[in-house]
Order: sequence, then C-alpha cells, then structure tokens
Amino acid sequence: MICYQCGCTLSEHDFCTNCGADVALYKRIIYISNRFYNDGLERASVRDLTGAITSLRQSLKFDKNNVEARNLLGLVYFETGEVVAALSEWVISKNMRPKKNIADDYINMIQTNQNRLDAINQTIKKYNQALTYCNQDSLDLAVIQLKKVLSLNPKFIRAHQLLALLYINSEEWERAKRELTKCLEIDTNNTATLRYLKEVDEMLLPEEGVKNSSKKKKEEIVKYQSGNETIIQPVNMKEGRGVTSLLNLGIGLAIGIAIAFFLILPARIQTARAGLDEDLRKVSEQSDAKTATIDELQQQLSELQQQNETLQQDLTAYMGKDGTLKSVESLMKAAGAYLTNPEDVTAVADYLTEIEEERAQEEEHESSEAFDTLYNTLLALIGPQIAESYDEDGHAAFWAGNYADAIPNLEKAFQYDATNGQALFDLANSYYRIGEEAKAGEIYRQVIELFPNTEKADKSKATLAQIEGAEE
Repeated sequence: MICYQCGCTLSEHDFCTNCGADVALYKRIIYISNRFYNDGLERASVRDLTGAITSLRQSLKFDKNNVEARNLLGLVYFETGEVVAALSEWVISKNMRPKKNIADDYINMIQTNQNRLDAINQTIKKYNQALTYCNQDSLDLAVIQLKKVLSLNPKFIRAHQLLALLYINSEEWERAKRELTKCLEIDTNNTATLRYLKEVDEMLLPEEGVKNSSKKKKEEIVKYQSGNETIIQPVNMKEGRGVTSLLNLGIGLAIGIAIAFFLILPARIQTARAGLDEDLRKVSEQSDAKTATIDELQQQLSELQQQNETLQQDLTAYMGKDGTLKSVESLMKAAGAYLTNPEDVTAVADYLTEIEEERAQEEEHESSEAFDTLYNTLLALIGPQIAESYDEDGHAAFWAGNYADAIPNLEKAFQYDATNGQALFDLANSYYRIGEEAKAGEIYRQVIELFPNTEKADKSKATLAQIEGAEE
C-alpha cells in the first residue's frame, strides 16, 4: 500500500513516514475495497457472476484505483457476453496503470483479432435489431435475430433471457427452460433468470397447485400449535367461540379500567409526585453531562469532517492527474456509439469533440498508449465521414447566407480533413461577411500558406489586400 499524497510505501503506522499524512482512514478504505474484491473473486470462482459484479462494483466505489478489481470486473462482464462493458473497464485500468497491467493483454486479445471485432459488432447490431422487432411486435423476427446473436456469442446472458421471455410469451415452456438453464450454467445466481425459471417450472407442473387447492377445500378442521400442544378445532366451533371470546374480553377490560381508576391510580399518582423532584435533579445532572459530551463529540466530528474534506481533495487531485477519467469516459462512449451504430457519425463526433475540448483546456496532456491507439483508430475509421458531414452542413449554411451556423461546421470539416482547402477558404469568407475582418485575414493567410499556387490562394490575396487597404 502506498501513500495517496506522496506515493511512498506505508508502514503499520497511521501516518505516512515520508510526508506525515494521516492515512488511517485511507487504509480503512483500501481494506474495505480489498474485502469486496476478495468476495467478488470468491463468487466468480463458483460462477456466481451476478454476486461477483455487485461485490466488485462495491470495491470500486471505495477505491476507484483498485486495478485488480477493475480487471476482474472486466473478465466477469466478458464471461456474461458484455464485451463492450468489459473493454471499458480494461481501458480505464490501462490508463490508471499503463505498465505491467494484464488489462493490456485483454485489450490486445480483442483489438488484434479482426474476426472477433466483427463478431462483437454484429452481435450488438443484431441484439438491438431484436429489441426493435420486440417493440414492433414482430416476435418471430426477434427470435430469429436472437438465435443469430447467440450463435456469435453463446455467453450473452441478456440474449438468452430475452429469447426465454419470447418463448414464455408463446407458451413454449420447454424451450424457455432450456434457455434459462443455459443462463444458469454461465451465472448460477442471476436474479432475473431464477425468477423466470420459477415461473416456467410452475407452468410445467400446474397439477401441483390444483392438488393443494382441493386438499384445502376438503379440510373441515383447523389445527394450530399452542405451546407444545396441538389444538384441533372444528371450523364452525372456532367462529362461535371467537364471538364469545370477544364479548368476555370486552367485559373484563371494562372491569379492569374501573378498578384501576378508583383504587390503584390515585396511589400511583401520589408515589410519582413524591419522586418527581428527585428525578428532575438526576435528569438535570445527566443533561449537563450529556451536553458536555455532545460538545466534545461535535468538536471531534468537526475535526473528522475537516480531515475527510482534505482527504477527498487530495484523493481528487491524485485521481485527476491528466484528466484521464473524463477523457476515458468520453472515449468509451464514442467507442460504444460506434459499435452500436457505425453509421451514426454525429454521436461519435460529439464524444470525440469532448475529448478535444478537454485536451485544449489542459496545459500538459498525457495519456497512455492504449488510450491513444483506441482514439486514433476511431478517428481513422470515421474521420472522413465526420469531415464530409460537417462540410455538407457548413456549405449548405454558407450558400444560404447563414454564416453564423456555417463557421463551426466549416471549422470542424477542416479539422478532420486538413486537405479540404475549400472549407478553409469559405470559413474565411464567412468571417469576412459577418464583419470579423481580423479573423478573416488570419484564415486567408492560412489559405495562402497551405494551398499556394491555387485559385483559392489568389482570391485570398485579393481579399486580404482589400482588408489591409481599408485598415490604412
């Protein structure tokens, strides 16, 4: 265990021997996180994957930097067919520990196998298509899609469960039970699977419920336990005696109240009054002692809250180096959007834009090799499509005279395709036509520098001469 503040190895003391930081609470947090990790490991070893996921998530709530717990969570996700979720956990783990991290092997296992990537992509597409068919009430088509999904990824629990539900809907109980049994072979303690299986078993054995119901109707006596004795009572007799018992109970209660009011109550009131002063004195002394204790506890609480705030600040600063967490989240969303729907380049572009904006705000940006590899791969896959989309939107706004909307789209078009000289030239024209001549002049010079000996460069020189002449 290392110090969260200076990175020095901690001893058995409750403070860091190097920087003097109070690490007692930090050690407790790490200890709890490791306990949940061990519990998740034990559950995973007996294929209680649902319980393992719960324990590992709890472990990461206490210590987000627990790389072992995060890697194991990725493996559990992968075992349940949730490949995208597994890849997300491994990439985050790789960014937290760039070197000597087994997550690197897991990521390479997926990225270097093009067939596996294609299978993952097809799995997600077909599963989403099956959901669409379900929403459209095209259940037969949904069944066909889910069978294709399971042929590509036999461990995809959600696909097995959805297929079982479709079989339940069509009252194909045996087929539903087979799918649910396959789920239990993967995850022995999946709550949804167990609930569906119970319902299926009840439908496969309906005669049991009928037998129990008829048996109850035939019973003419009521049995109940009183201490060590078993009381057997006819139903009719129970009803009659119930009325009598209620009547006797009411009479007895009235007599008891009368006795208490006239005989017992006055004596007890007098005794209570005699001891009232003594009780008040004792309460006063206890109150003073408790007040002092409360003041002391409040002071301790204030100190602990201050220590906790300091620890949280230090922990935030420690985890926020390079801004990796937000960047990784945006990158994972971009990867997920692409895997779900490769044609929806706008969604992927929005997430990549978030990454660029965060990088622009950082004075010094550092990222892992895995992060850069995945980012550059996504950019290479959809960069041309993004550039084309922004170019179309930008020029449509430009020719419509809507220069305010044209500017951001043309900027993005040139950002993702540095060879698009027309987008850069029309960007300068847009700034010129809204009156921002200084910005327009800057971009015209960029056109002249990047695209010399072209018609765009000549036009840029002419317009630039007009701007500079107007300034003189």
